[in-house]
Amino acid sequence: MSEFIEFILERHSDILTVIWEHLYISFIAVIAGFIVAIPIGILLTRMTSISTIVIGMVNIIQTIPTLALLGFMIPLIGIGTFPAIVALFLYSILPMLQNTYTGIRGVDPAMVEAAKGMGMTDFQILFKVEIPMSISLIMGGFRTATIYTISWATLASLIGGGGLGYLVFTGLTINNKSMLLAGAISAALLAVLADFFTRRIQKLATPKGLRN
Repeated sequence: MSEFIEFILERHSDILTVIWEHLYISFIAVIAGFIVAIPIGILLTRMTSISTIVIGMVNIIQTIPTLALLGFMIPLIGIGTFPAIVALFLYSILPMLQNTYTGIRGVDPAMVEAAKGMGMTDFQILFKVEIPMSISLIMGGFRTATIYTISWATLASLIGGGGLGYLVFTGLTINNKSMLLAGAISAALLAVLADFFTRRIQKLATPKGLRN
């Protein structure tokens, strides 16, 4: 334990740097995934004939092992931060896309019909009925994607993407347990903090009458 504490004190600036890198690539990937996945999920609720195909294609990407996808990025866009973000972005899409589609499709049809009876347009129904009723599930997808992305981002260092994986894999290579623990514990703490804050965001985004 003393060796671990000594390592933290001596290398705290380096640890903070890779934590920042880890947060940066995770945040960019998730936000990009959110911007893409939510509109597509909404669109698919209006185009149910192709929804199974599109969600199935996204599912296929999700089944590709992370290391394989990162390796696939190398000949296409090289190594570094950008290909790592692209790979994490692709992984982040599914939870948000699926939850958006499922949430909106799960809104009580009677409520939608009542809104139509009141003269609401499809646009108004979407933003005043369907999204408010399904926002908790949509944000649940965002929370899941954020936690998973922070976990997967540990592998980004294998293609020069930086992050806490540098400490984990370098620690394994040189048999430095303190370095390995610093990386692993930091990644776990980031995931816990991400869960806490995204859970708060999910709760705040959900209308009071629909909160658990």
